[in-house]
Amino acid sequence: QVQLVESGGGLVQAGGSLRLSCAASGRTVTIYNMGWFRQAPGNEREFVAGIRWTGGTTAYADSVKGRFTISRDTAKNTVYLQMNSLKPEDTAVYYCAAAKGVVLTSTRTSYDYWGQGTQVTVSS
Repeated sequence: QVQLVESGGGLVQAGGSLRLSCAASGRTVTIYNMGWFRQAPGNEREFVAGIRWTGGTTAYADSVKGRFTISRDTAKNTVYLQMNSLKPEDTAVYYCAAAKGVVLTSTRTSYDYWGQGTQVTVSS
């Protein structure tokens, strides 16, 4: 099993920045890819960004390209999501996820482990 704990959410004004962190523990050697998803009220959970644990290849949703950056610190077993130029439509609960599959994917059901989520609210 893998445990994921997110932190770093909060309230920020439009145009501001936040950095989310996700600390992984447990059988992390089984993890190939990590991702961030978000879910706004009334919406489905959607892919935001993903990163391969080895090599660091990244992928982003079109809605966040150029504004968000995903990175990882393998020594700390931690993944980060740097969010800049935040917009009110970025308001959601953000979830960290880990996948045992080798393909970096945006498909929610391909991720095996999930954190509890952290709230991000962007005011206009």
